Amino acid sequence: MRINASYTSFVAVGDSFTEGMSDLLPDGSYRGWADLLAARLAAREPGFRYANLAVRGKLIGQIAEEQVPAAAAMRADVVTLVGGLNDALRPKVDMGRVRGHLEEAVGLLAPSCKTLVLMRSPGRNGPVMERFRPRMEELFAVVEELAARHGALVVDLYGAEVLGDQRMWDVDRLHLTAEGHRRVAEAVWQTLGLPAEEDWRAGLPPAVRPGWAVRRSQDLGFARQHLLPWIGRRLTGRSSGDGRPAKRPELVPYEATVGELPS
Repeated sequence: MRINASYTSFVAVGDSFTEGMSDLLPDGSYRGWADLLAARLAAREPGFRYANLAVRGKLIGQIAEEQVPAAAAMRADVVTLVGGLNDALRPKVDMGRVRGHLEEAVGLLAPSCKTLVLMRSPGRNGPVMERFRPRMEELFAVVEELAARHGALVVDLYGAEVLGDQRMWDVDRLHLTAEGHRRVAEAVWQTLGLPAEEDWRAGLPPAVRPGWAVRRSQDLGFARQHLLPWIGRRLTGRSSGDGRPAKRPELVPYEATVGELPS
């Protein structure tokens, strides 16, 4: 790892985690860790270029087919690839096919950029996490193996206890809050060899557990607004990203907008 390294371009590839859900801006768009990281990198490097090809709901096969070739063609200094978790969280999944798609994606991206960054994604503590933990850890073992084989960096978000804290997750229980995304941006920043600005692993203050009635109300609201629609999409073969374009499809000079500059 280079200390105080210089990067002139960045391409982000993946699903809703990289698109930025649920770091919501006042205009209704999502920011997220990749946009935050790009803003910080742009502040260091005149003419810095950025593209974000991530689209919510994408499976690793779709990422490998739809985003990876375009990202490889951009020949960026830094490429981040985060995918496979949507596959692992499905009721049925062929982890062999997930491995194959990841191998294809990493094999194409690694030689096309100066620095490829992979991740062990965070997971919200709770029953869903425990149910799918074996699949997640199988996925992350593949990530580690591919990183070692291709000389990629790995950001270990899964091993950070604070990112499992339920307060770091939005009401949909699937996506990080703005604070969670801010910490991920710092984690990637440090992994790239840039000077630390904070301890992104630092724990939150002790939690005050809400009463039973509040917890049940939260559970019912979650089921009605998020869980049932998610199940409906699974049953009908639909995705929240169907027909949705990437928010930054071209590798162009970064232009900061309100809400995208790091605080």
